[in-house]
Amino acid sequence: MQQQIAIRKAVPGDSEIVVGITDAAYAKYVPLIGREPQPMTADYHKILAEHHVWIVWIDEYPAGLLVLMHEPDAMLIYSVAIVPAYQNIGLGRRLLAWAEAEARQAGYAYIRLFTNALMEANIALYTRLGYVETRREPFYGLTLVHMHKPLHPTEADA
Repeated sequence: MQQQIAIRKAVPGDSEIVVGITDAAYAKYVPLIGREPQPMTADYHKILAEHHVWIVWIDEYPAGLLVLMHEPDAMLIYSVAIVPAYQNIGLGRRLLAWAEAEARQAGYAYIRLFTNALMEANIALYTRLGYVETRREPFYGLTLVHMHKPLHPTEADA
């Protein structure tokens, strides 16, 4: 039986779902960096009230999320998180494509993100998807890698 995949905008009442997805997805990084990654410590009540959060559902199960933040010059991907049971089936790429479409629709020429320098597989994925490293920044004893991607108009935009 074919699984039904849907992406819907989160509402303030979804904060427990968002925290659950985030904690499940980022837990594997705690031993790598020695503490909880920043998205695990975020105030999702505030984020849900102020920013765009999208949840991807497989059938009736929350499988992942995307947190987007509008900035003056670019759309920021604050978090892409996929529950471990649903990783490696293309949901992360699907959410990144969703983010790019949202950024284009909002009129941005760039989309950006940051990740921890120790998360080398993520950096490699973002690079394969067209993101370019723009700078590295010390962050509480670790290093953040900032990346961006130019958003070229699609045929639908023309």
